[in-house]
Amino acid sequence: MERTVGTDIRRPEGPDKVSGRAVFVADLATPGAWFGGTVRSDVPRGELLGVDLDPAFDWDRVRLAGPAEVPGANVVAMINEDMPVLAEREVRHVGQPLLLVAAPDAETLGAALAAARPRIAPLPAVLDMEDAPDVLHEILIEKGDAPSALARAARIIEGTYRTDTQEQMYIEPQGVIAWPPDASGCTVVRGSMQCPFYVHKSLVTMLGTRADAVRVIQVETGGGFGGKEDYPSVLACHAVLLARAAGVPVRMIYDRHEDLAVTPKRHPSRVRHRTSVADDGTLLAMDIDVLLDGGAYTTLSPVVLSRACIHAAGAYRCDHVRIRGRVVRTDHVPYGAFRGFGAPQVCFAVERQMDRIAGALALHPAELRRKNMLRVGDTTATGQRLETSVGSVEVMERVLARSRFDRHAWRSAGVAREPHDSQGARKRTGVGFSFFFHGAGFTGSGEELLKARVRVELDQGGRAVVETASTEFGQGTIAMFTALAADALGAAPEDIRIAAADTSRVPNSGPTVASRTCMVVGGCVMKACAELRARMSAASGDESGPFADRARAFLAGGGDGLAEVVYASPPGLVWDEEHYRGDAYPAYGWAADVAEVEVDLDTFEVRVTRFLSTVDVGKAIQPQLVEGQIEGGSLQAIGFAHLEVVTTEGGRFLQDRMATCIIPGTLDTPPIEVELVEVPFPHGPAGAKGVGELPMDGGAPAVASAIEDALGIHVDHIPATPERLLDAWLRAHPEEAL
Repeated sequence: MERTVGTDIRRPEGPDKVSGRAVFVADLATPGAWFGGTVRSDVPRGELLGVDLDPAFDWDRVRLAGPAEVPGANVVAMINEDMPVLAEREVRHVGQPLLLVAAPDAETLGAALAAARPRIAPLPAVLDMEDAPDVLHEILIEKGDAPSALARAARIIEGTYRTDTQEQMYIEPQGVIAWPPDASGCTVVRGSMQCPFYVHKSLVTMLGTRADAVRVIQVETGGGFGGKEDYPSVLACHAVLLARAAGVPVRMIYDRHEDLAVTPKRHPSRVRHRTSVADDGTLLAMDIDVLLDGGAYTTLSPVVLSRACIHAAGAYRCDHVRIRGRVVRTDHVPYGAFRGFGAPQVCFAVERQMDRIAGALALHPAELRRKNMLRVGDTTATGQRLETSVGSVEVMERVLARSRFDRHAWRSAGVAREPHDSQGARKRTGVGFSFFFHGAGFTGSGEELLKARVRVELDQGGRAVVETASTEFGQGTIAMFTALAADALGAAPEDIRIAAADTSRVPNSGPTVASRTCMVVGGCVMKACAELRARMSAASGDESGPFADRARAFLAGGGDGLAEVVYASPPGLVWDEEHYRGDAYPAYGWAADVAEVEVDLDTFEVRVTRFLSTVDVGKAIQPQLVEGQIEGGSLQAIGFAHLEVVTTEGGRFLQDRMATCIIPGTLDTPPIEVELVEVPFPHGPAGAKGVGELPMDGGAPAVASAIEDALGIHVDHIPATPERLLDAWLRAHPEEAL
């Protein structure tokens, strides 16, 4: 049988998607289903006095559900249980759910929602994270003695860097369908989601019921990027309450406007760096302060802050590091998961700080990074010694060889520069660089606490059925699991079936997040398949002939066709959760990016003209899919850098339509050149590590570096909009002000 790892197989779900046969939640035929909607707060902070129901509307035509209808705990169970399913007295953000309405048709629902008017006594709102007194979570990482090293430093370079929020803009908006309890008392929810067991936990808590009385099933999901990690729990709780009130299935499927207005986005950040350096550019000490806006409730903010702090010192060697991080409560819509999970914010900051250091020392940015980059044997900010699968040197040298960036006369802010050409063209070009890493899997002891489980079972038709809670939402999970299972079993892809993510049928292998699906869950799939293959071989002594025939014969002979594996971390990992010391991740992905830009001096619009990325993935299980992940993540990072504007006013997102919430389109996409590097991780499936999040980290600082090279101005706040660039340009060139 030909190997399926390292070669491209056809995506099993591909034909249905490209033909339109794939059934998404909005396509599900649900006879008798009603439509659900939400009455929301229109102020960011206040005391809820009640919801007035217009007597002119016939309320007997609809069903309502408020906090009194919550049978269990009125909380959305996540890390901390501080966010109510429905507000009772306190309103903490614009769009907060207050009352739920179900109606037999969309027109009646719209009329009912318009006839329900909240009465809220406004209170002063906290909308600036710098002024927020309430800390949701804080972290301190210390290595060596950074305060003492900085106190005796001869040269300290400081910088402050900011990133705004970013919208995931998945293709398919949020949506679920809930059924009232069946004859056995079981509540069923089907929906677009990344993490069915997260939704399951929230429903069990809200309903105050036993685990087997709730069943959650993921249906075809049109994208997530982290945005369908936590919010489907909110939507599922609402739909279930309405299904119980109405006694019929209830569809809650947001339109794009509602989705953009009330769902979580990337945490805004402010990161301060104080860096002590030697004259030759050696990093001596780093003091980093990380501040994130968490919005009104905790949601996933502690783990976003965790990853942000661990990555805040970048992929660099330094003996003395102090990283102080906190995420604060404001009266914004709660912020949540987005690809990269805190690392893109801090990667932007540390890479911009490295460019600032290079400029101050008159060193080339590539030279500075070569001098300080983490290599085998070095230790990270948490004291983790890097021993295996460290592709740092390979990715940097290969992208430099392809781009020749290290031979480019990169110009830091404030350096005098010649016009673009002798014709006096009103455009400037620049080239920028970034170097970065990203931890694969849950942080610290997270994987050990979860103990992900995977089952593989032979069915009567001779196929191997892979049962996990990992979900497919466009990134290629089904194809990747199929390739791993076929390879481990000595089977063809057609002999493998990936079971639907149904909490009543599959074991809890954990959420589809954190670049863990391939390395952690995929590794368990391969182990379970290898165990089955060994049993089959021992029983027959023969691996010739079609796999399905051998599997059926094995079962007919009484063979045990079920294998279950529980994840075990690589031996020797040690993590101190209290002090954030030790082995933060089993392995890291490594990458280096180069961006080329053109900036119009009349409009200050930026156009990225070329983008190169070299990435160490350990092993590319499906190379075409891996390259696609890198291309897509890099484009999201390019949008984060200069194009994607999401602002708030009075706690309300202003970009609440696709017409105003802009993401890169075809004409904004530069040629993206991807090169894969494979430095295998011995404990990953076939040597693989994570790749989904890594490409999001480096694009923004590379583009910002290129803009600085072009214009000679510091780019320390993204997105680098024309307005921000014009303001910085006029501050640097006051003689050009009108």
